[in-house]
Amino acid sequence: MGPWALLGNVIWLVWGSGVACFLFWGLAGLLLCVSVVGIPFGIAAFRIAIFSLLPFGNQLVEAEHLGQERITGTGFANLLWFLLAGIWLAILHVLWGVFHCITIIGIPFGLAHFKLARVSLAPLGKRSVLAGGDGR
Repeated sequence: MGPWALLGNVIWLVWGSGVACFLFWGLAGLLLCVSVVGIPFGIAAFRIAIFSLLPFGNQLVEAEHLGQERITGTGFANLLWFLLAGIWLAILHVLWGVFHCITIIGIPFGLAHFKLARVSLAPLGKRSVLAGGDGR
């Protein structure tokens, strides 16, 4: 992680966006894990929670790009996620992103929320890696 990514992550945490996103995504993961059917969605929410804690210098990529095998049904599960929760979560992250982009200082944080909005649409099968790295 470069110095700019480190600085961005520190400010992201101090500003409060990182902590709030981490707590909300973590709570969503806990609630989803209550039922057996929701466990895969809960695990995906936990991955996003960890990613949302330190989004600068990291990116979420498809597991297949890392040489991992795609789990059967991931596409269908992502469709369910999109219809039931993903679209609403993405809209919230986009709104927060626009809110942050109002000021010049907030633009990097708005972009981080846009990155979270993109993964909110279909989180299953994603892995966090250092930006520019392959995660190995």
